[in-house]
Amino acid sequence: MAAIKIIEGIGTSEKSIEDAISHALDCTHQTIRNVTGVDVVGVTAKVENGKIVCWNANVKIAFEVER
Repeated sequence: MAAIKIIEGIGTSEKSIEDAISHALDCTHQTIRNVTGVDVVGVTAKVENGKIVCWNANVKIAFEVER
């Protein structure tokens, strides 16, 4: 039986929500192995002059703990 740990993070993107989620996952994957899933907790956006200029994806990322 595997032990799973969950961390929280925020990914950002000027392009899209999906890109913000991918950014969070890519940054996590650089230092953590065995990522098994991502849960998008929420999405926010920065607005300037009535336009969205940046997406923020709040995520929980699960990974298997190595023994």
